Amino acid sequence: MAWELDSDRPIYLQLVERIQMQIIAGYYPPGGKLPSVREMALNVAVNPNTMQKAYVELERIGLIVTNRTNGRTVTEDEELLTGIRKKMASEETEYFIRKLKELGFSNEDIENLIHEVIEGEGKDE
Repeated sequence: MAWELDSDRPIYLQLVERIQMQIIAGYYPPGGKLPSVREMALNVAVNPNTMQKAYVELERIGLIVTNRTNGRTVTEDEELLTGIRKKMASEETEYFIRKLKELGFSNEDIENLIHEVIEGEGKDE
């Protein structure tokens, strides 16, 4: 299924972000095999050269490893994965808090709102 990609940002960077998110979320587990460049490009509906560029960037970051006989796999470096996961969470949290402050929420309001949401999560189940 084709991914929705923005035309205002380089496609390969959007692919890197999306695949990175899938790796961090466990869709592609540590040591797990990634689809080939052609297979992934076909699934996502992008040019194989663009997908290759994304894979090269993911390898540069250290998230994927290329093995000539086994294709590309997700790194098994748990420390790296945890670090990237925390960094991504921190960036999302900073964005969220900045937006709430733009809406006029104080730090205390934000804390209360977060606690209300967390406490209310299990009630619908």
